Amino acid sequence: MVTLGLIGCGVISDSYLTGAARSALVKMKSVADLRPEAAQAQAEKYGVQAVSIDALLADSEIDIVINLTVPMAHAEVDLRILAAGKHVYSEKPLAASFADGKAVLAEAAKRGLRVGCAPDTFLGAGHQACRAAIDSGRIGRVVNGIATVMSHGMEHWHPNPDFFFQPGGGPILDLGVYYVTNLVQLLGPVASVTALAGKGSETRTITSEPRNGEVIPVNVNTTVNGLLSFASGAQIVLSTSWDVWKHNRLPFELYGSEGSMLVPDPNFFGGSPRISERAGDWQDLSLDGHPFSAANRTLRDGREVADYRIIGLLDMACAIAANRPHRCSGELSLHVLEVLEAFDKSAAEGRHIAITTPCVQPAAVPLGQDEAVFK
Repeated sequence: MVTLGLIGCGVISDSYLTGAARSALVKMKSVADLRPEAAQAQAEKYGVQAVSIDALLADSEIDIVINLTVPMAHAEVDLRILAAGKHVYSEKPLAASFADGKAVLAEAAKRGLRVGCAPDTFLGAGHQACRAAIDSGRIGRVVNGIATVMSHGMEHWHPNPDFFFQPGGGPILDLGVYYVTNLVQLLGPVASVTALAGKGSETRTITSEPRNGEVIPVNVNTTVNGLLSFASGAQIVLSTSWDVWKHNRLPFELYGSEGSMLVPDPNFFGGSPRISERAGDWQDLSLDGHPFSAANRTLRDGREVADYRIIGLLDMACAIAANRPHRCSGELSLHVLEVLEAFDKSAAEGRHIAITTPCVQPAAVPLGQDEAVFK
């Protein structure tokens, strides 16, 4: 049993604490936050203990620390965790900048520690079924595709949405990360990025409680459109925006030499992937045997989805014990971070940006029964 600590008790911590509570592989011992009252509330809700950050890092029983702080603090907190001699698993993105992400991985390598990072949604049944179909050649060589993530932002539901509109946030880092990570696990590493970017407004008005009516500044691009060129030769268009009230585009389509594929929303683990071989009718891809497929969460709009956030950490814990690579690795996350940062860089400089970081395509998840597949 691997013992966990968690730093950062904001909205996303519920998903991690729920996931840890239902796992037989890990045990959540302590939570901490700069706001002691936030840590205490989560501790009481989930039956763990609330401690200071220093006390959590000094606890010799804790093996892995989950970092759920705001993006601008990810690298600083990761470095503190590593300095305490503990493995770290971070919420996405790995850091607010590629340079900071490199510093985190360099420190981990120096200390012989592991770095893991969300998103882990690509480990879910919907995306692994797509991976299996691509690996078996059902749509041939993927030539091109389109991925879309669009909405009108986060200020209408998140109680403290400021960080979404500051460096380290924005649609490309906050949501594009799911798409790019899934594309890398499906197609392999990215070779270059070309993009255009802008923002629809210099300010946003919060309409969620308790800050309804408060105006906050926008200091990131909120519409980013780019072309990713993969080492495999595939070309994928990615459109991300928080300036769209409504649209009717699918999340993800891939087009291969022998057919086409509709990939589920990579923000979730399940979904209903579909495939057309050559000009044939669309057929559902079977999820039979793929773990992490059952719906277990109801969204604000009433949809039922599969939500297994923390399974990337479970895989990492098992990988440490077995001395094998873990799938949501620091190397994967650094590669994705360089790709995401390249969108704004390309837009600002008006040129193609070559991606320099190496990246090994994560291993496919074997068939089996949920977390047992990681052992």
